[in-house]
Amino acid sequence: MNLHQFRFVQEAVRRNLNLTEAAKSLHTSQPGVSKAIIELEEELGVEIFARHGKRLKRVTEPGEHVLKSIELIMREVGNLKRIGEQFSAQDSGTLSIATTHTQARYVLPVPVAKLRAEYPKVNVSLHRGSPDRSRGW
Repeated sequence: MNLHQFRFVQEAVRRNLNLTEAAKSLHTSQPGVSKAIIELEEELGVEIFARHGKRLKRVTEPGEHVLKSIELIMREVGNLKRIGEQFSAQDSGTLSIATTHTQARYVLPVPVAKLRAEYPKVNVSLHRGSPDRSRGW
């Protein structure tokens, strides 16, 4: 059981059970998609799709349950990817600082220089404003 099989099943359903179209959209071969789906069905011990000859005709009742589980799994895979992206990019991004002219000129140069040295991928953006205006930021 693997994620490719899950993607193939999902795409087959999205493409109205047309494995040729599913294979095209996944940039793979139709026989490969068909084989992967059959292997998944054999591993699970249920038919996901009812067939007429080699053509898929409909999703079976057990197949509906399998599809719901696949959707959950693929959603969680997406969540895992986002977590990885989020934590791998922790040392990059943009830091916007709203400040007065005095703070920007006399207080911030040393801390900003230290920040840039420690986190070279972080873009620091200073926004000057009046003391009254910077309170709302």
